[in-house]
Amino acid sequence: MLQALIIFLAQLIYVPVLTLRTITMVKGMKGKASALGTLEGVIYVVAIAIVFSDLSNYLNMAAYAIGFGVGLYIGQIIEQKLAIGYVTIEVNIMNKNELLTERLREVGFSVSTAEVEGMNEVRRFRLDCTARRDREQEFIKIVCDYEPNAFIVSYEPRNFKGGYITKAMKKRKEKFLKNKKQVS
Repeated sequence: MLQALIIFLAQLIYVPVLTLRTITMVKGMKGKASALGTLEGVIYVVAIAIVFSDLSNYLNMAAYAIGFGVGLYIGQIIEQKLAIGYVTIEVNIMNKNELLTERLREVGFSVSTAEVEGMNEVRRFRLDCTARRDREQEFIKIVCDYEPNAFIVSYEPRNFKGGYITKAMKKRKEKFLKNKKQVS
């Protein structure tokens, strides 16, 4: 019974670490991905060694499988809370809504607007924004408050260059390096 509990707990740690390692790897964070991969490997070897030490112990196998499933759930929650990276959001609305655009900019979103042509040559307006993923729901809520019938689509850009976000990231990096030098 103790072995099954150890296996279950190991899986509760292993799978979220696996999830985070995958995310950091996809986002190009090589150092973090390597460190998480090492931790992942150690946990995996320990858990699987206990399972393989007694293949007639079905409780250990069940603990491994259930722990894996619960670990996936926990990993997903952690990933949503961290919201690493950026998201590009496009909003299509029927009319130019200056109040919406002003409100989004007021709370710190960079918003570009354009008049676009929809089906049957209908004029619409599109808002474009790239923001940190942890602010995506905030952006969508503001849009829905001003334009309940807006068409909103978001996706994760692989990379970008220039613009408001790049300038903001450069300022944060410079501030970080300045603070780091002061601490040293």
